Amino acid sequence: MFKKAVEAKSQQRLSGADRKKLKRTVKDKFPRASDSDLDILLPPKTEITVAKFQARVHVYAVEGGFPVFFDIDGRGSDIFPTVYALWMVPELLPAFILKGGEVSRYVIGGADLMFPGILVPPEGLPSFAAGETWAVKVPENPAPIAVGSTTMSSAEALKAGLRGKALRITHHYRDLLWESVEGRYVPNAGFLEDAVFGHPSLLSSPSDDSGLTEAACETSIDQQNNTKSDEAEGSRVANDENNDENTADEATAGVRDLKLTDSGSPNDPNDQHTLSTSDVDLLLDKCLLQALHTTLKDKDLPIPGSTLWSNHVLPCRPSGITLDIKKSSYKKLAKWLQAKASSGLISVKEDKHKKEVVLFSVNRKHADYSSFKPEKRPAEKPDQSSVQSVNETRSSKTLEVTEIYKPSVHVNPIFSSVGADTGKLYTVSEATDIVFAYIEKQNLVKPTNKSLVVLDAILCDALFKGAIKKGTTYPTEIHKKDLGQTFVSRMQPHHVVTRGNESVVRKSALKTIQILTERRQGNKKVTKLSGMESFLIDADALASELQKKFACSTTVGELPGKKGFEVMVQGGVIDDLGRHLVEQYGVPKRFIEVFDKTKR
Repeated sequence: MFKKAVEAKSQQRLSGADRKKLKRTVKDKFPRASDSDLDILLPPKTEITVAKFQARVHVYAVEGGFPVFFDIDGRGSDIFPTVYALWMVPELLPAFILKGGEVSRYVIGGADLMFPGILVPPEGLPSFAAGETWAVKVPENPAPIAVGSTTMSSAEALKAGLRGKALRITHHYRDLLWESVEGRYVPNAGFLEDAVFGHPSLLSSPSDDSGLTEAACETSIDQQNNTKSDEAEGSRVANDENNDENTADEATAGVRDLKLTDSGSPNDPNDQHTLSTSDVDLLLDKCLLQALHTTLKDKDLPIPGSTLWSNHVLPCRPSGITLDIKKSSYKKLAKWLQAKASSGLISVKEDKHKKEVVLFSVNRKHADYSSFKPEKRPAEKPDQSSVQSVNETRSSKTLEVTEIYKPSVHVNPIFSSVGADTGKLYTVSEATDIVFAYIEKQNLVKPTNKSLVVLDAILCDALFKGAIKKGTTYPTEIHKKDLGQTFVSRMQPHHVVTRGNESVVRKSALKTIQILTERRQGNKKVTKLSGMESFLIDADALASELQKKFACSTTVGELPGKKGFEVMVQGGVIDDLGRHLVEQYGVPKRFIEVFDKTKR
């Protein structure tokens, strides 16, 4: 999966509720994990961050440390541990043992695991079901090198003669998820020297070597044959085996030092780079100036110190370096920001309610700001082949809803003033950028309070003309945090609904799906569903699907006096129907209205 570099769309800390939800999901998904194992993977007093990538892929990591879990669909149903997590808790997952180095060579080269490459124990093939999460290990070494999901059950595998694809690899040692970690951590106090290839005797004996080579060749043949039934996946495997052998050789040459650690956590920053206190201080200043030049805009102010740190400062640190405020002379984030405020670079205030320092303004005429030259970091375009490989694991029914807005007569003067197209559709963030560009052009930020904007005649009319009752005085200023929402509310709402390759743009706000349950003659219940067309759901196909799911009769009819169709299901399935729309069609809960007329 992680074969091509794709830049994260966003990165943020998990809230307390999301943290608990992640812990419950991990505990349910991996029953082998004890409470102490969970505390090792998700330390109680350490911040957990989530990076969101293309195609809803989420990567969870310990802040300042290493990724521990990744979620393919972003819903918690397809969550996997990383190799870093498996190095900390090797028995978190059941594992397939490889026959030797020649097989592991293909796995860490990016190929899926085939049954001929698995070492079957004397007691027989272990029992497993299709879709289970398993790790991959080499003989006599407890450090897993890959993780994936089974393609068939053990019973099906025995019927097939232990041939074909056993495990679809989602992440492995030396892929880009592993390489994305600063310092590229490898555990260094371990059990064996031959971590990936196993015991040297496995490679020293000519007979054993030929057996392993035969298994590897058998694996290659099965993978090539598999392309007939799974073209996209199989072609990728074949390319890895036939065209990238040199790459696999380089990868396996470096993994001989892979070992497990007896104590401590791989999330310890001391295992990566050792910086002096003065070096950390200089690095903090450099990252702050880089953020002020590149990512932090005036429209983002005021901003809490914790948000500044996680969303702006940390992403600006150099590759291969761990930035820890506790290793600096300041020790705390608040003291560091106050020190920068004392130098005149920024202005901060302490929020007594939240007990947090808030950044209010940036002095962009300061000598440090003016003399600093930010590093140019070209944005990488999302690689289509990488996105396609991730999309293979997603349902074809995935829904994406985007709210967009068109300039109205109220806000047209603002768009014209900054040279923006008044006939174009804008997202909320794009529309907010337009109004802040106008404010910067007209220099409307209040000098005595940078969080307020002074309203001139054009901006005041755009925000409040026609919305203020007669006789009421128009406001003269507005807070920055209220400006964007007020400005967007004066535009014409539209929405874009995308499902698979089909996309539709419609005027007005998105209408909700309505689910209604009522009683008919004989005290029987029926459930009616309407409005599914807004989410590109075919009424006939849905009715047929619900008929099989609920084992009841369904009918489709036109809505009286309205456009669209209504699906009627026999029985009171109002809760199950709503859950089905959310889980199978990705309809957000806020777009589903439920009316139960059977309750008195």
